[in-house]
Amino acid sequence: MNAMHTSIHHSAVFDHPEMDGHENIVFAQDHQTGLKAIIAVHDTTLGPALGGCRVWPYDSPYDALNDALRLSRGMTYKNSLAGLPLGGGKAVIIADPRKDKSVDLMEAFGRHVDRLSGTYITAEDVGVSPDDMEAVARFTDHVRGTKATGLGDPSPYTALGVFEGIKASVAHVFGSADLTGRTISVQGLGHVGYDVARQLHEAGAKLIVSDIHAPAVLKAIEAFGATAVDPAEAHMIEADVFTPCALGAGLNSRTIPHIQAKIVAGAANNQLQTPADGIALKKRGILYAPDYAINAGGVISITQVEPGGKDTVVREKTIAIGKTLSQIFVRAERENATPEQIADKMAEERLAAARKA
Repeated sequence: MNAMHTSIHHSAVFDHPEMDGHENIVFAQDHQTGLKAIIAVHDTTLGPALGGCRVWPYDSPYDALNDALRLSRGMTYKNSLAGLPLGGGKAVIIADPRKDKSVDLMEAFGRHVDRLSGTYITAEDVGVSPDDMEAVARFTDHVRGTKATGLGDPSPYTALGVFEGIKASVAHVFGSADLTGRTISVQGLGHVGYDVARQLHEAGAKLIVSDIHAPAVLKAIEAFGATAVDPAEAHMIEADVFTPCALGAGLNSRTIPHIQAKIVAGAANNQLQTPADGIALKKRGILYAPDYAINAGGVISITQVEPGGKDTVVREKTIAIGKTLSQIFVRAERENATPEQIADKMAEERLAAARKA
């Protein structure tokens, strides 16, 4: 197994705009299975770097590196803000999850994770299933979200946290957490997005749904009486809440001027393309629930192992995401800052205290 040969020059890695004091970046390849992966360890101040593995057909290795660097940094902040004894890391595998993924490929990835001796702990992310994680676990103990390490699939907990976060956001803007009759545009109906839509529907919300995968949209229309729109127009729809649950960087200079909702609160990682986009949302009077604060339910679930497969503590900590967001919103108003600036500050305060200690 050789290091991955790509068009990335060493200076392009160290000078990469998303480099942020990352401790370790591993380029991994396995010729037999076609594995091409990047594992980024951002920070281990609070503990081993935990973060999911994403399988995605990136246009170039540079794009894959960009994602790994951004997502791993996000995990440091997410784990810190959630009060977990963990640092931040992320892995990306350059492959089409519908065509290229195999048991052998995931096992090869597991062998590479094992070589990092526990400094990186992997888990499920976009394009990866619970079964894939079981394959990874055959070759490394440094994996979470499997049957042997707790509650299995973390996506229901991510969805629960997002649902609670939407309620907290609605309460902050409209004075009540009641979702009855509220119109919510859910963009992305994967494991998490679909479950968020289900909970919103059960709470009485009117749903507008979108996804690039047509069967998921049809299922939501039938199950929830939802209205369908093109995913590219999901943010333009007149709604109380826009809930992005697909890929990141969807909040940018092109989309923000067209957002009709008063609130953006969804499960997608790295929703803001640049820090300026958070300021643009604030200027437009749109409340933004910082992504790594609202979508922490999954990471909470994979780190808390309770006897007998119970999830009492996990549910309590996940439901508390709503309370954390309320604190962020209040402090952001008090300090005339954006919610993500306050979330960062709260995460950094914990990291700074740990470094001092």
